[in-house]
Amino acid sequence: MNGHRGGVIYMTGLSGAGKSTIAALLEHRLQALGVRTCVLDGDVLRRGISRDLGFSDADRIENARRVTEVARLMVDAGLVVIAALISPFRSERQSARDRFAPGEFIEVFVDAPLAVCEQRDPKGLYKRARRGEIPAFTGIDSRYEPPARPDVHVDSASSTPQQAVEALLAAASMIGITPDVQPCGPADRAHCQTAA
Repeated sequence: MNGHRGGVIYMTGLSGAGKSTIAALLEHRLQALGVRTCVLDGDVLRRGISRDLGFSDADRIENARRVTEVARLMVDAGLVVIAALISPFRSERQSARDRFAPGEFIEVFVDAPLAVCEQRDPKGLYKRARRGEIPAFTGIDSRYEPPARPDVHVDSASSTPQQAVEALLAAASMIGITPDVQPCGPADRAHCQTAA
């Protein structure tokens, strides 16, 4: 009915790495291709279905579980879901992957060094965390476990959001989630790498 399969593009990375920016651009590109899509942004969900959760390890895991279950329902309805959340623990990301069939889940590491994220700091969260106003802030006093083998690794410190989107479109196309699109050009592949 949709002309495409459902699937989830699951973006993880530190606050300020560029997940939300990439997600918004990717959604726009997918919609232009006729792909029915929805963005699940961690910050937005924290104000809604996860507003009762704090930032303990257990609450972070529960937040990711809720996002995964919402994504599962949407994928079952044939949508391509773009999830953009910190999702700091490898175990929770593996649990998310396990809820989907092979070919339905793309893990994307939006990778930027902590120093770069602190320099960007669009919401001033790192400054507040450094002053002790936000306890258990990921990357400062709460750990982030980078993906060991992400399906797509985006170096957002040295590539543009547009380059990241091209890499994600190529990865989704390769496993049949989206229509065929042109992959990243040779100059972009150093920054936007898909796992072999």
